[in-house]
Amino acid sequence: MTDLFRQLASFLLRAETLLERIEPLLPPASALPDWRAAKAFRWRKSHGVGYLQPITRLPAIRLDDLHDIDEQKARIDANTRHFVAGKPANNVLLTGARGSGKSSLIKALLNAYAADGLRVIEVEKGELTDLPDIVELVDGRPERFIVFCDDLSFDSGDARYKALKVVLDGSIAAAPENVLIYATSNRRHLMPEYFAENLESKRVGEEIHPGEAIEEKVSLSERFGLWISFYPFDQDAYLNIVAHWLKSFGCAPDEIPGAERDALNWALERGSRSGRVAWQFARDWAGRQRVAPARPQRSRTKTVPGSSVVARKRPRGA
Repeated sequence: MTDLFRQLASFLLRAETLLERIEPLLPPASALPDWRAAKAFRWRKSHGVGYLQPITRLPAIRLDDLHDIDEQKARIDANTRHFVAGKPANNVLLTGARGSGKSSLIKALLNAYAADGLRVIEVEKGELTDLPDIVELVDGRPERFIVFCDDLSFDSGDARYKALKVVLDGSIAAAPENVLIYATSNRRHLMPEYFAENLESKRVGEEIHPGEAIEEKVSLSERFGLWISFYPFDQDAYLNIVAHWLKSFGCAPDEIPGAERDALNWALERGSRSGRVAWQFARDWAGRQRVAPARPQRSRTKTVPGSSVVARKRPRGA
């Protein structure tokens, strides 16, 4: 028995020595952020270790600044209000035309509900494999977190979408009730679709059954409970948005009609009548209309020698 204890003690000593050598090589645990430092965070990595970086400067965009997307705005606003209030809510996928206000809606929602405990964590596509770690980091917090993935899409064979599927609805562990995922994309199914994939479809009676490739792509997007689609703006909607931003930049109401032709040419040059293009034009046009005030001319004076009186120099010919 004594020999057994001696061998066990020797084994434990060697194991402890081995752990001391390995420990410096292991990445440290993710540091907890100062939750009071910011309302939004960005997931970053340094030397292989992920952490939440506070975002201290947020755009001051409001829900009222987003025009001609009233239906889309109402749907995502209602879903977010339910989430902040602790009621059942869905993960959201916003898809459609570029520059139509998808990302701006998320920023405006944060400004609207930050005082009620809403927080946003921005995660880039390359860091999606860290989603389980991010979710675990915020689980149990009193705040309500939206994990925001902007301009999300995957190439064929990209395995990172599987990490997103697991967090959305593919793990045996239930997702935390204080976390939702809001993603924007120009692709409805987040992945490219090829004509050849349609050839895999089969006819069963009077029904069409899509092939496995299409089913795999649809299986990701359908895990979002709420789909919100955005469409290109027509000319009237585009000019309406231009007028709103010109007004917000301090242009007088009687100036705005004179900017319409320039606004249409601006959109024509860019091949798009989007909300982003309207905002960019308004910034440019408002900036060009601002003329620096003329500097007042200084009076040319001279001091009479031996006197404290300052005399003005008389203009020529006076």
